[in-house]
Order: sequence, then structure tokens, then C-alpha cells
Amino acid sequence: MGARGDSLPSPWLAEVELDYAPPLVGDHSVDVAVVGGGLTGLSAALEMAQTGASVALLEAETSGLGASARNAGHLTPTIGKDVPTLLRLFGADKTARLLAYSDAAILHVESLISQHAIACDYEAVGNVVAAVDPAQHRAIDRAAAAAADNGLPGCLLDGAEMGRRRLPASFTRGFFEANGGVLDPARYCRGLRQAALEAGVVVFDQSRVAGIDDSRPTAVLHSERGRLEADRVVLATNAYTPALFSRGSGRPPVSGARLSGARSLGLGSSGLRLQVQLFRTAPLSDSQLSRLPWTGREGIYTAHEALESYRLTADNRIVGGAKWVRYGFNNRALADVNGRVAEGLERVFRQRFPELDDVAVERHWGGPIFLAMDFLPRVGRGGRHGNILHSLAYAGHGLAHASYAGKVLVDMMDGGDGPGSVLWQRNGLPTPPEPLRWLVFQALNRVLGLVDERVDRRAAKRRR
Repeated sequence: MGARGDSLPSPWLAEVELDYAPPLVGDHSVDVAVVGGGLTGLSAALEMAQTGASVALLEAETSGLGASARNAGHLTPTIGKDVPTLLRLFGADKTARLLAYSDAAILHVESLISQHAIACDYEAVGNVVAAVDPAQHRAIDRAAAAAADNGLPGCLLDGAEMGRRRLPASFTRGFFEANGGVLDPARYCRGLRQAALEAGVVVFDQSRVAGIDDSRPTAVLHSERGRLEADRVVLATNAYTPALFSRGSGRPPVSGARLSGARSLGLGSSGLRLQVQLFRTAPLSDSQLSRLPWTGREGIYTAHEALESYRLTADNRIVGGAKWVRYGFNNRALADVNGRVAEGLERVFRQRFPELDDVAVERHWGGPIFLAMDFLPRVGRGGRHGNILHSLAYAGHGLAHASYAGKVLVDMMDGGDGPGSVLWQRNGLPTPPEPLRWLVFQALNRVLGLVDERVDRRAAKRRR
């Protein structure tokens, strides 16, 4: 198990059984073809199969090896950068709709877990948006006020209440998000895959899509050894979307396949592929647990410009990370783990949890997230006949948004007006072309990083 676990892209995946479905071989025809077997693809395939459609899902490897089973496992109602930014960009009415959509996504995930008996160690303990210094208290207070104004469950935690809840002492103030909690993302992803299979979805693993020909009303998808016709296509490729259309990907379209371009699909400037890193400690001993409060086991993520996240696992490890993101020029893929980032994450972990100076960090790993310029998911349709749907760019909060994507896409096809309509009834901010894109990212990353560094210096000085 050890060697197998080390070769997988996250430790979560070392603890589940990764069976592979047969690849696509020969010619097939279905009502709906889904490209990508992560949470977006699985939720879309499941929802569409439940409408009575015949559905086939094509996955380049197998479910979870992409990004869906690499995250920290926080199920949160986060939407956009933060609530104050939403209010500034979109006004009170649209912000209220976005918050309602995000809360509906949490409830939908909980329904999926319950309905399909997915054993994913889900703990409905909520999450706390936490400050590490009084400089962040105002942002916490504004988030709490916005939630209260919109009737969302949660409450403000002042210093005394943080102490009463026995949250780790490094966190000075917080907003408790009552809906959501923490789970094992690999077990959840594989459980959703099993639910899709039981609903009649045909899964083709190791079937990377090399071309999509939508010159006729019935689209044709080409892989190395097969061909799939479908009335509708769902692109569920999220952070891997740029590679799908990249001429430099090393995977030219199959001979005879007419590849739809990103622009014709409405994805010509869809977002930034960013690399995020996480770490996991050894299981905490009884002695170490006795030194650490946190008896409520809430997930914690900070009010930094680039947030930090921390949570306890079912076997009492701490999973943490984020904070620093990396961008490869022209959305190129980066190595999962960067040594300097790993060192920085361990250093910050020791600062936040000084009572655990003797706990070992056992593993670092990473994965891509996809981010639109306004930090909101992008949902829509494109192609020459308007029958290629997409949902992507969850800004690192895909457990909720990707799991709800299937419901949102079905509602969009049916002309409904569910909570997700706030996403498809909008025009997203375009991502600038290179090299401007790279320059903008570097500038913003530096400015926001300086803000966070100042907060961290103040927090360290206060502790001393």
C-alpha cells in the first residue's frame, strides 16, 4: 500500500480501490456524452441518466485522478472571492441569489451522500472563516453581516466564543458557516461514480478525447480507439479545459476529426489554471490531541487574501495548505509539489499550531484549480448547434459547486429557473490573453501576498 500510495496524486486515493472501466473501442451512440469523470462529470452524468437519457462518460484516466480527489475535503458555501467583493461587484440582489445558490449546493451534496449511502467520512460540523489577527476582524464581521442579511445559517464568533468552542488559540475571531463540513474527497468521488453506474451511466476509462466534431447536429467525439455520437455533450474538464484545446498538448486530433475550438464553445478565455498544494500530518496521538482544543472538529479556513485551510480527518490527522498558488505561462500544467511552497506551508502550520511542535508532516501533494476573473463558476452552452454544455471554474470550491453542476445543467437545458440560473444568466469577465494574463497574475499575486505577509507579521508579533 505504501508504494502504491506514494505513486498516486493524493493520499486520499491510496485508501480507496481504483477499479478501471474498459476504454472506448469502436462506434457508439448515446443521448448525452460527458467528457471528464471528476465531480462535474459524475454529477452531470447521474442527473441526466435520472431523466431517462442514455449517458456515456469518457475519462482520460479514472475518476479522482484529476483534481476531484486531491482537495482538502472542505464542503463550504463559499462563492466568489468573498461576500464584500460580491456586493461591490454585483450589488445586493445578485449577491443574495449567488449566496442562495451556494447554500443549495451544500444541501444537494448532503442529499447525494444520504440518498446513495456514500461512505465518505462526512462530518456535518460546518466550517469557520477565521482571522489570525485583528486586522482581519472587519472582513469577518462584514461576511457575518451579509450572511445574516440574506438569512443564511451561521453566526459571528468573537474571541470569547472562539474560546468556548475550543477552537485553536491562533485564530482570534471567526464566522461559523453552519451548513457543510468536512469529508474524504476520494471516497466521495468514487461513491458518486458508483451511483452513476447504478443509474445506468456507461463509463469509459482511459479514453482521452482527442477531437469533437460538431459540424452536424449530432456531435461526434473521437478517442484513440473509438468514436461516440451524442445529441448533447457536457464538457466537465474544469482545470484541464485549456489542455483540451491546446495545440501544444502533444495530442493532435484524430485524423478526420474536426475539433471544435475553445472560442466556438464559449471557452476562449475561460480562466486561469492554478496549482495549489496541501499537506497531511501523521495521526495525532492521544497526548497530542489533549494539547489541542478543536473539540468541535469544524473545518477552518482563514480570511487571508489567499486563504489557508485546516481540518481534522477521521483518523485525526491534520490536512492543511493552500495559501500560495502558482501559475504556468499560457495555462501550462505545473509540477504537483514545489519544494519552497512545501517548506512555507510547514512553517505556517507550526505557527498556527504551536502546541503540535512534535507532530510529523508525512505527505505533500498538489492539484490544479480553475479560476475565472470574477471568481464565479462558468456555466453555459456553445458549439455550432448550441448542444455542447459546460460547467467549470470553481475557484477551489468544487466539492459543492461541481457536485451541483449536474442539477444546474439539467435545469438550464429544461429552461428552468433554479438557484443555478444566476450563473448561466450572466456574462463572465474575459481572461486577458498572454503575456498580459501572466503579468496580471504576477502583479495581483504579489500585491495580495504583501497584504497577507503584513497580517502574518502582526500575528507573529502578537503571539510573541
